[in-house]
Amino acid sequence: MTDAKPAVLFLCTHNAGRSQMAMGFLKHFSGDRVTVYSGGSEPADHVNPAAVEAMAEKGIDISGEQPRRWTMDDLESVQVVVTMGCGDECPYIPGKRYENWELADPAGQGVDAVRLIRDDIEKRVRTLSTELEAPGRHGAPANRP
Repeated sequence: MTDAKPAVLFLCTHNAGRSQMAMGFLKHFSGDRVTVYSGGSEPADHVNPAAVEAMAEKGIDISGEQPRRWTMDDLESVQVVVTMGCGDECPYIPGKRYENWELADPAGQGVDAVRLIRDDIEKRVRTLSTELEAPGRHGAPANRP
């Protein structure tokens, strides 16, 4: 019997910086072994150019991504929800594993500041990727952030 492929939803307010970088890293590290979504409660018009530049420095292209509002379908199809500063606007469904990552908001910041946020996200995503790929780890629910 095969274990189902884990799925993760990264959520932030504008879905233009933090969640896009996290999604880019998880896709890069885990490939097709993990399904990855991102969304926002108030999506921006475009991905933050400083985030695009910072990720390009790591060899990850997020320039083709488009900020979007999260949907209930997204939420219901994942085992892990990672929230990044959307507070009460972030949805909650009991039984999901939740992680709340306290990260600075890259909105309006230059690439130098965004690099620091990117590097923090990279470390967290590496840890999450390792956990998700360990047998039986991806479905364990956690407390609401």
